[in-house]
Amino acid sequence: MEFTKKYNIDESHSLKHSMEVLRFAENIYNSELGANPFLLEHKQIIMTSAILHDMCDRKYVSDESAVISEIREYMAGFLTEYELDVIVSIITTMSYSKVKKNGYPDLGQYQLAYHIVREADLLAAYDIDRCIIYSMSVDKTAYTAAVERAQLLFADRVMKYRSDGLFITDWSKAKSLELHSLVDYKHT
Repeated sequence: MEFTKKYNIDESHSLKHSMEVLRFAENIYNSELGANPFLLEHKQIIMTSAILHDMCDRKYVSDESAVISEIREYMAGFLTEYELDVIVSIITTMSYSKVKKNGYPDLGQYQLAYHIVREADLLAAYDIDRCIIYSMSVDKTAYTAAVERAQLLFADRVMKYRSDGLFITDWSKAKSLELHSLVDYKHT
């Protein structure tokens, strides 16, 4: 909450969104745990990454490295330096635009942890109201224009997540299919 206030992160990317991403990450994590018991050691990294993933988003902060330093300082008493390194690697490489531009990073033993957090964020994007709120809050767009903009974004991006192969876990594939079929990006 401190970071969202300090950096003027609007409600489309603040605490509620972080909690939704956390919930999706927990579901994906739990579904993968049986086949990947090593994830037990990664749970804290996954859950912390899910909560913090938008705190250094360039849509809100101009100096990503300064915010990363703040996050490291804030979390220093809770996590090791190594865990913070992994979290920073996850949250600074998982955005849709970075994945489309650079592909997936190689995070070695933390690759699945990365995908869990990344996929959780993508699943949270199926909420068209978040897109409308973002346009209205950040770009000061009128509601009708924000709806039109959201419809275009959904058609050009969100509704292509599945065909673009952005989900690798079985749980996310199933959940995205469910969300995909429920989305009314025509929003009236």
